[in-house]
Amino acid sequence: MRLFVAVLPPGAALAELADAVDALRALPGADGLRWTERAGWHVTLAFLGEVDEALLPALVERLERAARRHPPCRVRLGRGGRFGDRTLWAGLDGDDLGGAAAAARAAARRAGVRHEDEHGAFHAHLTLARQRSGRVRVGLRPFTDALGAFSGTPWTAGAVRLVRSHPPTPGVPGAQPRYETVRTCPLGH
Repeated sequence: MRLFVAVLPPGAALAELADAVDALRALPGADGLRWTERAGWHVTLAFLGEVDEALLPALVERLERAARRHPPCRVRLGRGGRFGDRTLWAGLDGDDLGGAAAAARAAARRAGVRHEDEHGAFHAHLTLARQRSGRVRVGLRPFTDALGAFSGTPWTAGAVRLVRSHPPTPGVPGAQPRYETVRTCPLGH
């Protein structure tokens, strides 16, 4: 099964971000991007990739233990950024989720999960859009500039979730992955 560990923002925070994203979708070139669906918005702490189902009990146990060692984090969705001209994202301001991300990766390793390496240092973000393959690239700077003033209402990230990713339906244009929470692990409890 394909798994990752994430923080899911509350509905009110997602609604604020959705309003900002609606304005981005009206910008020139927006139709050249593949926008993520609000139902799938999350902040990935650790991408684990394919995990043998036999490792799931140990993974859950270690992830719960790791989560208990980290206090809840007070954060807000805010500002925009990009990874090159490939990915547009909204960032998180507030308490650092880096410790929780490192603990999640360590828990997975200790449970025997050989997870995929992160691309560089952990950077808390929520992916909004990606370049469409096979199309002329859209410059992302106007989108990050427009999102630069966005600052959502603070909220408390009180848990991490182990999430299963179901791939999009093959051959269906615009199909997106579907996510299923396998376990919710409260922080600091």
